[in-house]
Amino acid sequence: MSTELQPGCQINPDKYPLAKTFKRAVTPIEDFVHKETSSGILLMACAVAAIVIANSPLFPLYDRILHTEVTIGGGSFSMSHSLHHWINDGLMVLFFFVVGLEVKREILIGELSDIRQALLPISAAIGGMLLPALCYFMLNNSGDAARGWGIPMATDIAFALGVIALLGKRIPQPVIPFLLALAIVDDLGAVLIIAVFYTETIHMGALMAAGGCVFLLIALNMSGSRRPLPYVIVGFLLWIAMMKSGVHATLAGVLTALAIPASSTCDATVFTERMTMLTRDFIDQISLEERATPELNILRNSQKQLILSAYEDTIHKMESPLQRMEEGLHIWVSFLIVPIFALANAGIPIAFGEIGSILQHPVTLGIMLGLIGGKTVGIFLFSWAVTATGMSKLPAGMELKHVAGVSMLAGIGFTMSIFIGSLAFAHQPELLLNAKIGIVMASLVAGIGGYLWLRKTTKPV
Repeated sequence: MSTELQPGCQINPDKYPLAKTFKRAVTPIEDFVHKETSSGILLMACAVAAIVIANSPLFPLYDRILHTEVTIGGGSFSMSHSLHHWINDGLMVLFFFVVGLEVKREILIGELSDIRQALLPISAAIGGMLLPALCYFMLNNSGDAARGWGIPMATDIAFALGVIALLGKRIPQPVIPFLLALAIVDDLGAVLIIAVFYTETIHMGALMAAGGCVFLLIALNMSGSRRPLPYVIVGFLLWIAMMKSGVHATLAGVLTALAIPASSTCDATVFTERMTMLTRDFIDQISLEERATPELNILRNSQKQLILSAYEDTIHKMESPLQRMEEGLHIWVSFLIVPIFALANAGIPIAFGEIGSILQHPVTLGIMLGLIGGKTVGIFLFSWAVTATGMSKLPAGMELKHVAGVSMLAGIGFTMSIFIGSLAFAHQPELLLNAKIGIVMASLVAGIGGYLWLRKTTKPV
């Protein structure tokens, strides 16, 4: 005798009359949150809000909150920093952790898994880093300003995808994976630049402790440990060691991510057999009374609870920890951490009477030239070269005009560019202000330019 559940295991509307109304109200919000491009819209709103606050009577309060001292720990094991510092060196570790997970996934199964296929986005990203840095260095080749050469090398994927979303069905499907792969290689390049060029004083004891934590992470991976908690604990210790060593603490996120297991502990055949057996056991536990009702009361049957736990355990063994952690953290990073970073870092008090001189400053000009011109020329030129020589090829349905549009959109360097700027000019507030204005202006021009180009050169499918 078979037992049938309501389609999709839906809630009984007779017992819960408000469920349908609640679902109708919540579903649009869920849809918004789960769209990749929605985070770009929120990020844009937070950036605009920060700029408005910074140029309003609320700025003293905004500044005071960001510079509030926050202490973590106690006694000799305490660390005191401003709230702004904790956001940039603490919360952003999770952002870099997700970046590390994305890098590992792309290398294993994504656009970067096949070397010939990966050569196109890798070459594009290299061109999109080298030429912007060169453009900046041409205008700022000495003094404190020279430290900002890494600022225009970054791409903000959330903003870029937000612009792509506005174009809808005009954009061929292969354009988005190409942009994602390019941005991931770009992020990896930015991480290496931060580690090598934006580290000031090295404390060898703490650095050795960090090395020990990395060794532990590798040992956990090789031992087959798949529970997140051990990795979280060692990753936290690695973050503290990085904070003390002088190497930027956010690198702890990337290193921890690269150690997260990406494989499943059982194959598809074993998984199918196990789930089939559990399903049969579950059906056998259903009483005659329960068969006559549309609901199955799990609380009344401990055996059914054990079977459901076995279901969950089997599913977890089939999924990789990397997949579960990336999916679990993606929304939190996209819709909480990065917007908070934007609120804390995009607040630029602008003396509008001096805007002309600010826009003519070599740092501002260098960043704008790098993001707008360097990114566009570098990505397009390197992409054209690698396809013209036959080393790689454009995905089916994608043309060079799409590469040109993506090259312009890659000039939106908001989040990572501001992050690198805060490291490069940590002790030069005037240069940092010029850098932020250059980043915002260049990102605006790049976003509008890329949108108009793609809209003009493509037609709705």
